[in-house]
Amino acid sequence: QVQLVESGGGLVQAGGSLRLSCAASGIAFRINDMAWYRQAPGKQRELVARIITGGSTNYADSVKGRFTISRDNAENKVYLQMNSLKPEDTAAYSCNAHIWGSDYWGQGTQVTVSS
Repeated sequence: QVQLVESGGGLVQAGGSLRLSCAASGIAFRINDMAWYRQAPGKQRELVARIITGGSTNYADSVKGRFTISRDNAENKVYLQMNSLKPEDTAAYSCNAHIWGSDYWGQGTQVTVSS
């Protein structure tokens, strides 16, 4: 059973930084496609950033230049470095792994940015 566990959320002032981590377990091979999503109250879940094998990345327009996704392939871990945070970044952030056509999700970690 694939499990994803996130950490690193919290409360930060606008302009600050946070680093989210996600560790995958229960899988014996490298996960090719991992991503971070977020969902704010009353809004739909949206893709924040994705990284695939080889290092190719894509970002939501709203976070380009501020957020950086990276991964540790050997450990099936993915990170999200978030800089210059804004109040509109406040949301529950979830880690996603796309494996053989199925999506796996972590429990989520809350990020709250105060103005």
